[in-house]
Amino acid sequence: MPLIPVAGSEHFAQGAEPLQGSAFGDLVLHDVTDAQIDGVDALTYEVVRHRLVAITEEMGDAIKRMSGSVVVTDCNDFGAAIMDERGETVQLGLYNTQLGASLDMAARWTLANRADNPGIRPGDQFLSNDPWVGGGLHQNDVTVLAPVFHDGELFCWTGAVAHQVDLGGVSPGSWSVDGLDVFWESLPTPPVKIVEDGRMRTDVEEMYLRRSRVPKLVGLDLRAKIGANNVARDRIGALIDKYGPDTVKAVMKRMMLDSETRLRNKLRALPDGEWTSIAHQDGGRGGDREIHKIVLTMKKIDDHLVFDFTGTDSQVEGIINCTLAGLRGGILPIVLTMLCPDIPWAPGGIYRCLEIVSEPGTLNNCTFPAGIGKASVSSAWATQNAASETVAAMLHTDPVLSQSAMSVCCGTWDLALLAGVDQRGGGFVTMICDSMAGGFGAKVDGDGVDTGGQNCIPMGRVADVEINEFSFPMLYLWRREEVDSGGPGEFRGGVGASSCFVPHDSPIGGVHLVVSATGKALPQAQGLSGGYPAGTQWDVLMRGTSVQEAFTRGIIPQAFDAIGGEQELMPNHHETNMGPVDVYFTHWQGGGGLGDPLRREPRRVSVDVSAGAVSVSAAESVYGVVLDAGGAVDELATEKARARLRSERAGV
Repeated sequence: MPLIPVAGSEHFAQGAEPLQGSAFGDLVLHDVTDAQIDGVDALTYEVVRHRLVAITEEMGDAIKRMSGSVVVTDCNDFGAAIMDERGETVQLGLYNTQLGASLDMAARWTLANRADNPGIRPGDQFLSNDPWVGGGLHQNDVTVLAPVFHDGELFCWTGAVAHQVDLGGVSPGSWSVDGLDVFWESLPTPPVKIVEDGRMRTDVEEMYLRRSRVPKLVGLDLRAKIGANNVARDRIGALIDKYGPDTVKAVMKRMMLDSETRLRNKLRALPDGEWTSIAHQDGGRGGDREIHKIVLTMKKIDDHLVFDFTGTDSQVEGIINCTLAGLRGGILPIVLTMLCPDIPWAPGGIYRCLEIVSEPGTLNNCTFPAGIGKASVSSAWATQNAASETVAAMLHTDPVLSQSAMSVCCGTWDLALLAGVDQRGGGFVTMICDSMAGGFGAKVDGDGVDTGGQNCIPMGRVADVEINEFSFPMLYLWRREEVDSGGPGEFRGGVGASSCFVPHDSPIGGVHLVVSATGKALPQAQGLSGGYPAGTQWDVLMRGTSVQEAFTRGIIPQAFDAIGGEQELMPNHHETNMGPVDVYFTHWQGGGGLGDPLRREPRRVSVDVSAGAVSVSAAESVYGVVLDAGGAVDELATEKARARLRSERAGV
């Protein structure tokens, strides 16, 4: 069934560009002159700048302390930012930078469309989960924006955004794996005033929470984000009281100017060029076996980058599309981590160095009402993979800047979502965030970090096994790093890992399972400069196992053979129930390799084998390294094996 266009939907896609003009209802915007920006002395600039950085960290601490969701408290799947009076991002927190990448869009949209009606006033806060507006990548990413006033003038904005475990839709967790369009999913809500004059609007809160299967948990997260904005307002107010509004604003403007200037200087030091990458996704919904591609040609021209997505496939029926917010969320984390590790993270300045070319109606710039329920870890993530490959290739042209590059990190997110009745008799829904421990890509001077995390979430964490078991009706058989999961290369990609668990202690016996994990038909963590990609993802559901009998004997099974039962290889998108003796195994990806694996030092391969990162068979067949019975390198056999592999490559 084709998507039916919805008239007027373009109204909700206005926040990508900086606002023009100065008339926004009866609002008066606080601003400073160029002379005031230039007039801030170096010491004051650094003190105030670092205080603004600290405020975003305090916002993050406030969210974590008030939230009750493991996704937030233990996995750090949230973002926080400070924006200037026009919504340009001054400082982005070190949490999920994908989420923070579009807070500016939401602030600009709110300023342009809410100043007249219902008005923007001191003590107000606005809630939104509409990815066409910005502020998040899919509907589960809920943003709360707060205008900060000083002496009656709109001084700046603060924003807090976090993944909510369920906001309605056909399937638990709002991951409707069989969905065709957005109407199968959680309702996208453009900015609505949730706090007015410092007081929660109960009518809006109840309308928002009514959609969720876990309203109390989502309500607690709502208060956490409101509280984070309150913390930021108070801290910014104290900063203004100490240094004056003009000085603080001048520092904000200079932070963005500084980031822009330093990034332009870095780009000028690199040769102009053009680099291309194609990122694939296998399956847009349940039953879809097609391969969908995102094409990126990145051009470096003097002091700016052009990200041209011409050739990307059209949006599809399913849940994998993303809006322009997701596209920006795929680019910014790579630019921040690879190009700006030594530059202040002020996206308002960094975006000035970037140009995006993308046709509306495509996979990573979809139009309403395309399905976007999995946008954050589908098309946005694939966009990030493509950006990672092209930016890293560009950096490899410079011997110094190349040290900031790495191959593609964990190529996709292996989603396993559980729902049902927990061990305390209450309803629950949760995303298992074990995939947060993905493998990092290899670098020019070393291996990728094994289970190092996700490069788009610098402070991402994986929840302790005990936290998950305490919070949800599940019991782990193992969570461990997996052999041969990192991409082979002269420098190896960091390995990924797996988890294996069984429902445990639920009053109804089992749990509901939603699976949404691409990267099974083809690898998605590409290598660089001859490095191989990381292994593909795979998930297995084992039915009718003997795990309970093993428990009664005091044994925790550590391998499939010991678990028994009938194995079901999971497709990319699937929804089912797990019984009390069913076991689920999820295996996520590592990072891509860098350089020809035949150039890897044989001694390092031997160490990898002894550490369980590389198997003996892969050591010989991929790296051309032959080990003796004691695990030491057989140098003569290795020399012959590598010569044979090179001949096979040449077709000799």
